[in-house]
Amino acid sequence: MTYLSHELVSSLSPSKSEASPTLLEDIETMHRILKELESVRAYVAVIERTLTLSEGAVAQSRGTPSPLSKSSTSEYDRLSAFVSDVVRTCDSVQDIGSAEQSLHLVTFVRRIRDKTWLDIKGIFSAKLTSALEKLQWPMPVDYPTASVHDRKSFESAFRDLILLQEIGENIEGSTNQTEMGFQGLYPLETLAHAISLRFKYHFETERETNRLDKPEWYLSHIMNVAHDHRPFMDDVIQRLLLGTKYQRVNAWQNYITLLIPILERKLRRTVPTLLSYPALLAHTVYQALIFDSNMRELGYEFVVSAEAKKTEEKGGVSSVILCQKEWFDAWLEGEKKFAEDQYLEIISSSDAWHIVDDDSNDSDEHKLSRSIAELKATNSARRVKALVEQVTDRYSPLPSFAHRTRFLIHVQLPILEQYYSRVSSSLDAFETFSSALVRAVPGALGVEGAKTDSRKLTGGVEGSQRLCKALLSARYVESAMQRWGEEEFFLELWTEINHRATLRTRAEMHPSLPNAADHQSSKSDAPECTIFEELITQYTKLASRAEDMLVSQVCGETEAALKPHFVAITT
Repeated sequence: MTYLSHELVSSLSPSKSEASPTLLEDIETMHRILKELESVRAYVAVIERTLTLSEGAVAQSRGTPSPLSKSSTSEYDRLSAFVSDVVRTCDSVQDIGSAEQSLHLVTFVRRIRDKTWLDIKGIFSAKLTSALEKLQWPMPVDYPTASVHDRKSFESAFRDLILLQEIGENIEGSTNQTEMGFQGLYPLETLAHAISLRFKYHFETERETNRLDKPEWYLSHIMNVAHDHRPFMDDVIQRLLLGTKYQRVNAWQNYITLLIPILERKLRRTVPTLLSYPALLAHTVYQALIFDSNMRELGYEFVVSAEAKKTEEKGGVSSVILCQKEWFDAWLEGEKKFAEDQYLEIISSSDAWHIVDDDSNDSDEHKLSRSIAELKATNSARRVKALVEQVTDRYSPLPSFAHRTRFLIHVQLPILEQYYSRVSSSLDAFETFSSALVRAVPGALGVEGAKTDSRKLTGGVEGSQRLCKALLSARYVESAMQRWGEEEFFLELWTEINHRATLRTRAEMHPSLPNAADHQSSKSDAPECTIFEELITQYTKLASRAEDMLVSQVCGETEAALKPHFVAITT
């Protein structure tokens, strides 16, 4: 007894601490190892049971005849119930292994359960795929001409998948929805899978149809699929959904929603390559916007998450690019550079300041509504107007008002600001009566050559013409902005800017946008000005300045010409 007591009590002396473990320590170690072994045995037993139930569930599905029934998935029910028991046990009993082991076990059995369901789903999907091949899917289906046997096989396989989905939703822990909450119908997923394989073959391989400069090819492909398969969805698939849990689901909408990720995947892979090619990036964005617009015209509503709805995002394949800040900024910068280059080309043209009639592209209605004076303008004014309208066409399809506002501020307004500065600088040069200063202003109104006499530049008919060019240019652009401001697109944009604090703050910081508070009778009222009000005011003053200078010049030269006659009369 004395010996055992001595062995069970650890010695506190330094020399003893370096000796072999005591009997008590050995017992504690063996007890800990025993518990770990028991935990591992239980762990392995759970895994073995899970795998056995999984294999049984898959085997049962392979031998299940049509039509499917609740009892056809009884083995999967057992698997799902067992997994739920394991999860509850691991959550409540902490003695089975470590917490980390329990977490790993729960994750593993859940994965086995989910994979088993996917395997079962795959078995029934394969049956539907086989039936679809006899209908020549994914080609447009002429259902009435198909044989009775082929139609029965298709409808039977379709209903089995629908029933499987209903069963799955009633089983505890079954996962049948995507992260966004969108619920795709199982049979429609099978139909969309065939389209996906075809898409990959044509647009994600080395084939000639896979071209970076032709995004319209793969976008129009899905558009054609959506259009060609709509009769089949509306007339056949929608009928098969009657009497099921999903009879209120729009088959065509659901089908298209399953096709959209194909395009989103393609864009996510393509756009990083296009960032170094602004023209191709702009073309891709534009084609994506056209696709979204066309789909909405067909009646399709893009699925948008609840979080995205808060930011007034309308969805669409274009959002893959536009909602990625780096990609949107690259596109915006490319559009800005293109617009600047176009503007410089307009101003640098040899006939930029020639006065012409602007009636070549106007409708009779516009001609009648404008005076003869308004039909006169310089080439540069006409081309700047066309450039601004071209820019409007580029960003008007954007679904987000925040993106539209950025495009307006960073691309469109600078064109009007630069043209204003160019005409104003030419008037400044005219006022100096100095040809040297006139030559220092690039693109000055009608300046040709450095040897021109300054008196000719600022006097006589030539001087008057120079002022007329400035006057007509300013009046023409001013008139264009007045019409633009009344268009629905700009009225809607200006209204949204003033209703949203973030956009309103951004607009208030820009000198070329009006301060809405100055044009409101009360804070709750809508602003009584248009989005171009500030620029219109600036151009109006510029035109008035040119007009005053013209009157002053004509009066001064007339007075100077008549002065000798007055002198002769008085003498």
